[in-house]
Amino acid sequence: MLETSARLLGLLSLLQTRRSWTGPELANRLDVGVRTIRRDVDKLRSLGYPVEAAPGVAGGYRLGAGADLPPLLLDDEEAVAVAVGLRTAAGGTVAGMEETSIRALAKLEQVLPSRLRRRVGALQAYTVPVPYQSAITVDADVLATIAAACRDHEGLRFAYEAHDGTSNRREVQPHRLVHLNRRWYLVAWDVGREDWRTFRVDRIKSRLSPGRRFAPRPLPDSDVGAYVKRGVASARGTIEATVVLHGPFEELSGRVPPWAGRLEARDEHSCILHASSDWIGGLAVYIAQIGVDFTAVEPPEFVEQVRSLADRFARAT
Repeated sequence: MLETSARLLGLLSLLQTRRSWTGPELANRLDVGVRTIRRDVDKLRSLGYPVEAAPGVAGGYRLGAGADLPPLLLDDEEAVAVAVGLRTAAGGTVAGMEETSIRALAKLEQVLPSRLRRRVGALQAYTVPVPYQSAITVDADVLATIAAACRDHEGLRFAYEAHDGTSNRREVQPHRLVHLNRRWYLVAWDVGREDWRTFRVDRIKSRLSPGRRFAPRPLPDSDVGAYVKRGVASARGTIEATVVLHGPFEELSGRVPPWAGRLEARDEHSCILHASSDWIGGLAVYIAQIGVDFTAVEPPEFVEQVRSLADRFARAT
């Protein structure tokens, strides 16, 4: 009986890791015959798990959607990662996540082995969260509705408040959601303007109304995150600077966090940093504090700012 129960748990775990499995694949992973797999699938169904089966060469088994969530089978690292993620989600940018995250975490901690509860508890006891006061939250249902519209290629209509405070109705074909600098952005084709637009989700000021279905079109950039970042920088009047850092990529990649800019190797002894800021002087000082020699490349106003600060610092000492 214990062997059968362990095998059923193993089968359920495999079904959760991939969309579809063939019978021979499952039999090989569990070291049993295909007939045993069929019997075990029937047992899972009798326990209420919606295991779907498709016949033929292209068929297989998959875990379908059911009225109740099946138990998640997590290894040690996955369980700790989920617990830490739930604990930090309360300080995020999605409204209403704090209470939901705490409830889910309480349920998870009840079933964690004692050794894992100690690890998660240590993280809780010795980590000091600092709330990000200027974070703008959005409603989780709004995000879910937009994501579903992107997936199903369904248009959306809503009232949108522009940067200058004016509001107007927009009809869009949604394609992607992007989370950047603690804000949510929608990348969509604007039907009225016949062009791509980026919308801040927190500026959607009305209920999302369904629009017409559409055929997805090629995105404006293969890197949608970079596309949104450029658009946001342009709207804020942000300066984009390029510098050469005189140090190997392996050494500097640990000093330059991803949010500070894009770092790429130039050769064995130097890197190129593409950074941005709405304060040109602060950007120059930040780059100097990375701790290696550097060469300001562009734009000209940034190069001049570095030269001016260098002269001022030299006179100060």
